[in-house]
Amino acid sequence: MKKISASYLGDLRISTLHQKSGTKIETDAPVDNNGKGTRFSPTDLLAAGYLNCMITIIGIYCDQNGLTFAGCEGEVEKIMIDNPRRVGGLNIVLNLTGNDWNVKEKRRVENAAKNCPVAKSVSPEIKINIEFNY
Repeated sequence: MKKISASYLGDLRISTLHQKSGTKIETDAPVDNNGKGTRFSPTDLLAAGYLNCMITIIGIYCDQNGLTFAGCEGEVEKIMIDNPRRVGGLNIVLNLTGNDWNVKEKRRVENAAKNCPVAKSVSPEIKINIEFNY
């Protein structure tokens, strides 16, 4: 059974369907790569996926270890490079203020986040910079 399916819409846009939930997203090529930049690009989704995976893993870690997870706000900056064109770096900032964790708990949460499935799946050539703010 398919998990995700995609259809070309024209003008470098793709409609993608998550089969189980019925959720759809559309992508567009970025302006600097012949697109209109009106939607997430595929590389934007990679960057967002990395950020979202880290936050998800923090939630799972907290649930499994009896820690209260009051919340997290995050942002990611994607750095593109050429020859070949690809994601060369991600600058990630996680704002974890409001979580009442001691130093040991913070380090364990950070370690869990840095070892999320997406982090383990992307090329080690991508330079990842992560800032945890408390």
